[in-house]
Amino acid sequence: MPAGFFLPPLLFTGVRGQPNLPAMNTTTELPPPPRGKVITAFAAVYILWGSTYLAIRLGVATMPPFLMAGTRFLLAGSLMMGWLWFRGHRLPSLLQWKNAAITGTIMLLGGNGMVCWAEQTVNSSLAALIIAASPIWFAVFDSLRPGGSRPKTSTVLGLIVGFSGVVILVLGAPSHGAGPGSTSLAGVLALVVACAMWAGGSIYSKYYSVPVSPWMATGAQMLCGGVANSLVSVVRGDLATFHFAQVSASSFGAFIYLIIFGSIIGFGAYVWLLEHCAAAKVATYAYVNPVIATLLGGLVLHEPLTPIIGLAAVVILGGVLIVQWPRWEKAKTASSR
Repeated sequence: MPAGFFLPPLLFTGVRGQPNLPAMNTTTELPPPPRGKVITAFAAVYILWGSTYLAIRLGVATMPPFLMAGTRFLLAGSLMMGWLWFRGHRLPSLLQWKNAAITGTIMLLGGNGMVCWAEQTVNSSLAALIIAASPIWFAVFDSLRPGGSRPKTSTVLGLIVGFSGVVILVLGAPSHGAGPGSTSLAGVLALVVACAMWAGGSIYSKYYSVPVSPWMATGAQMLCGGVANSLVSVVRGDLATFHFAQVSASSFGAFIYLIIFGSIIGFGAYVWLLEHCAAAKVATYAYVNPVIATLLGGLVLHEPLTPIIGLAAVVILGGVLIVQWPRWEKAKTASSR
């Protein structure tokens, strides 16, 4: 789960939280796309989604996390749905709105909102590495759902390896108490919870929600997630204490960046890739995003990159690889037939 918001495409044979996306990955029925467009789209997904962790870290420096997340998704969702409606797309039905409210709340409040809250006390690079373990949660929850198959040996092994990496990361990360540059246990736990919430919402979206256009479904989820985050912000009393004058230029710029590049352009590139490229190739973003986030965190915010952090990254991504490998092999076999 990047700090953008969609699922690894191989997890559900091409799905990233949207039930209609698998049908879009029909590379055998479409002519090969221009190489330049493919490279540009991959660069967008790799770099833009990897950079959202840094943008969130900059944003919450002077903006309340849930207020920032709520406003971001309300604006992005409104822009997306307004454009789709203008282009003649049908708006979701009442039942589809209900499902969008469920998935939007679980994924964009429990998932993304918690990431924003956690990044007040956890470096963006560390947050990205912890979130990199999210495919493991997907596999676990998929096996626990009604009718799901029992966890495979690779899933259990990947779970153990992946969480071992998280433990290494927590024990080896620099801790300076509260404030910028710190790493708090509460923040780390919030990131783990965010992974679990994202997985739960994704499972619901895949198996129990009513299908709708992936573009419209995303817009509806963003609107509902924006409302949910905003309500939490109100309950926390953010509106009574927040003043726009306190927002720094870097925080405001990061906020706009998240709306345009993280939520709209990044997702557009992702959907286009699913239409024109194999899911196995699109899935590589899950391994590139943490690297981009770590590099940007070090270059822009001078976040430390220690040998322990490097070891933890290898272990976490190794656990994800163990979980995903059988799916890659299955997808590769199916595509060769």
